[in-house]
Amino acid sequence: MNTLQAIVLAIIEGLTEFLPVSSTGHLIIGSSFFGIAGDDFTKLFTIVIQLGTILSVVVLYFKRFFQSMDFYYKLFVAFLPAVFLGLLFNDVIDSLLESPLTVAISLIIGGFILIKVDDWFGDGEGEEAEITYLTALKIGFFQCLAMIPGVSRSGASIVGGMTQKLSRKTAAEFSFFLAVPTMLGATVKKSYDYYQAGFELTSDQVNYLIIGNVVGFIVALIAIKFFIDYLSKNGFKIFGYYRIFAGVSILLIHFFVMKLTVV
Repeated sequence: MNTLQAIVLAIIEGLTEFLPVSSTGHLIIGSSFFGIAGDDFTKLFTIVIQLGTILSVVVLYFKRFFQSMDFYYKLFVAFLPAVFLGLLFNDVIDSLLESPLTVAISLIIGGFILIKVDDWFGDGEGEEAEITYLTALKIGFFQCLAMIPGVSRSGASIVGGMTQKLSRKTAAEFSFFLAVPTMLGATVKKSYDYYQAGFELTSDQVNYLIIGNVVGFIVALIAIKFFIDYLSKNGFKIFGYYRIFAGVSILLIHFFVMKLTVV
């Protein structure tokens, strides 16, 4: 990895982490384009730079994080499924993180779901349900679908919230809040795994991590503000069409490259 690659990947992370388009999927495609997808540091980098995007949520919604202990209890309940299923399927998840084909298929399927989700659940502008502990737990299970690269953590958890009669805005904001413990936990777990394996960072790699977090933080601040405003007014369709376009493009490139390789 070099500085330019670190910046580009951080921009991708900041732009896509809170949009329902799959940040992991886009990072896999981006790192594959650079030819560094299989590198151990790249895998660590794409996890650790999530700290910057987490911080953007805390900064934008600072007051909301001090509203009540009940808020934290519900986040904890929603976080639990990711803990158990993440530990249970850790090896399977890691094996999928280098698969653009998995990303493409997930993008396409998720795209069709996002195109229809507004028709299924409406615009969410009427009276909405309260976020109960059971609601939080159900959203947590929906979030676990994003363990499949290309599914989108934010997309899965937002749709999960809408199935529980939350408005688009409320579901999106709860998804942002849930990202904090989820992504922080993933960062700590992955960092510890690399430490246990004896992986040592060079000074350049430390600099890349710092650059990645700073860039990701700034870009995520802009992306969150845009997403909430756009989603409240327009819904999910444009993201669904984008996912299908991106997925089909990846499939065409994948099979075209394979054909050239065989020839």
